[in-house]
Amino acid sequence: MPTITVLTPVFEGGHAYLHELYECLSGQKLPGDWRLEWVLQEDGQTGKPLKAVPDAPWISKGAGRWGGAARARTMGLGRATGSLLRCVDADDLLPDQDTLARDIEVLQNNPSYGWTVAPFLDLYPDGRLEPGPHPDPGPLAERVLLDGAKRRIPVMGTTLTARTDLVRLVGGWPALPGYEDLAVALYCEAVSRGWMQARPGEVYRRHPGQQTAGAAHKDEDERRLRQGIVIDRAEALHASGWRWSPTA
Repeated sequence: MPTITVLTPVFEGGHAYLHELYECLSGQKLPGDWRLEWVLQEDGQTGKPLKAVPDAPWISKGAGRWGGAARARTMGLGRATGSLLRCVDADDLLPDQDTLARDIEVLQNNPSYGWTVAPFLDLYPDGRLEPGPHPDPGPLAERVLLDGAKRRIPVMGTTLTARTDLVRLVGGWPALPGYEDLAVALYCEAVSRGWMQARPGEVYRRHPGQQTAGAAHKDEDERRLRQGIVIDRAEALHASGWRWSPTA
């Protein structure tokens, strides 16, 4: 049975909205005989965030030593069994019941494509939904994400649905305190073709408790450093000429 894995890192104190995500994922309608696997990985070993959602056969719960979102995603990746992989953060949502189905259908219908991304909606505490920046829908031109990243974030990295073997081949999420989710999208772009969805693929919750709202995340020197590390590696992958090819 074909499987899409949704991977979510979560830490104690960052799970206030996790049950909403559980309900959102529970309502996803997948095409054909596809099944959903939710890999929930605590960044830490308290066990408290994992108790925010019930046990179910389609949910794989795990915990590990604290090390940030990139490490938690990497630890969770070890339990992923799906041929497709999507990351959704613990405080975000999918905008409708067909979000994952749209990604599955694009990658099923375009076997030479390694990944797809989508527009996102910012959700503010007052309930406002505002669209974020994104390229035009359809097949993405080479380097459109990388060139866009040098000016501003061109898409939200957590709208990426990619072939799991491709994520593993590009090394997954770099050990950085931010920008690591967009990094994977840039690395996938460097070695394979991608598709931009027309409809939103994520509701990104803006709230005071999110890690990206903290002062440390907004430090300009650190921002430039982590962005430069990611862009340099993406450029190196482009320059290598190596291209991903689908497995049989």
